Amino acid sequence: LILFMAGLDYRLVVPVLIVGLISASALIIFEPYRLERIFSFLDPWKQEFGKGYQLTQSLMAIGRGGLFGLGLGASVSKHYYLPEAHTDFILAVTAEELGLIGVIAIVSAYAWITWRAFKIGREARLNEQHFSSLVAQGIGTLFGLQSMINIAVNMGIAPTKGLTLPLMSYGGSGTISGLVLLSILLRIDWENRRLAKGYKV
Repeated sequence: LILFMAGLDYRLVVPVLIVGLISASALIIFEPYRLERIFSFLDPWKQEFGKGYQLTQSLMAIGRGGLFGLGLGASVSKHYYLPEAHTDFILAVTAEELGLIGVIAIVSAYAWITWRAFKIGREARLNEQHFSSLVAQGIGTLFGLQSMINIAVNMGIAPTKGLTLPLMSYGGSGTISGLVLLSILLRIDWENRRLAKGYKV
């Protein structure tokens, strides 16, 4: 995506994408368990104690939360019912504890970070800071896509990917890398403000 933002001719990438899609399709078709894993999210209740177990537990946790949730720390699912409740499925636990209102707040926060990153990238481009512009937009893309995929997996809209929710899922390296990316974004914003006032950076 960053290469496209930088102006890469899409005709150079299309052949590679086609070969990649064909290879991935072949790997999935020739190994039935991969196909089952990918499509188990379409009807997880068929195998609620098998391949669909994690997703059914996630959906039950989200449903149990209702509009306002059970209260902070009152989740039942995180007590060994929902596997990876502290990493991949942290949003399901959050939905159970804080309800739909809490989920809307979290989704809004990620949307705001993504929008702000792209805005900072546009400002950097106007200041002719092209590298900073691409970095900012890349950070926005990463936060936006990763959070969107994780939320979709938690709600059963996409197959399980193993992607964490940035800044929320348990894990030292993920948290540190997320904070480093945000600090770089803040630095680019600071440089934009300095350049707007006529200072050099």
